[in-house]
Amino acid sequence: MQQSLFDIILLGIIEGLTEFLPVSSTGHLILASELLGFKGEAELAFKIAIQLGAILAVLVAYRQRFTGVITGLMRRDAGAIAFTRNILLGVVPALLVGALAYEGIRKLLESPMTVAIALIIGGIAILILERMMHKPRFESVEAVPGGTALLVGIGQCVAMVPGVSRSGATIMFGLLSGLDRKTAAEYSFFLALPTMIAATAYALYKNRDALGGGDLAAIGIGFLVAFLVALAVVRSFVAIVGRFGFAPFAWYRIIIGTAAVIWLLTK
Repeated sequence: MQQSLFDIILLGIIEGLTEFLPVSSTGHLILASELLGFKGEAELAFKIAIQLGAILAVLVAYRQRFTGVITGLMRRDAGAIAFTRNILLGVVPALLVGALAYEGIRKLLESPMTVAIALIIGGIAILILERMMHKPRFESVEAVPGGTALLVGIGQCVAMVPGVSRSGATIMFGLLSGLDRKTAAEYSFFLALPTMIAATAYALYKNRDALGGGDLAAIGIGFLVAFLVALAVVRSFVAIVGRFGFAPFAWYRIIIGTAAVIWLLTK
């Protein structure tokens, strides 16, 4: 991996800023990598692995919530059991599809134009879905029925197309299924933990022969930067969504996607 420290830190910042926003962190990393000339087997593993750094910020930001779930499971508390069930149901579809379609997903990861178009389409979809929202029926992850949790998990599969946004897809599926904005956002955060741990482990394993000591050091730096930036973003995002909704992010996607299409067609 022949990249400067500046590039590595920049990509870590981009990941940390965008992981929890419905704007596609993977899409932003792909477009930034195209601009920086950051391509190759080791670079692909880097882009996947640093996402885990951002995701682990959820463990810190919501540590009391997770501690409460663990102690609740020990007491066989109904709420803790429902929370765990919904996380497992929401993760299973993505793990199955990811394991079966890894190579196809990897090819999509190499297409900046796919990202640009998906950003535009996703932005339009968010604007439409915001208008379709009904009065929420579920105001906590524990209150979500098992079938609804599985449906939200299917949303993660849709998000495997770069540019769609994992958080965006799960949040929108959640809103359509009756979750309120805060619960949909937090559910997306929680589902990301097992999903991205599995994706990172699989990507590092598949690309193990292409990774050297310097590559692992770069991954470590990007991982740490993404973690620190995401830690500052995660709580703020929930507050912003609660006040303004998702429309600002939809318009951002449309603008960035359009600019990316023009750039890719004219470069």
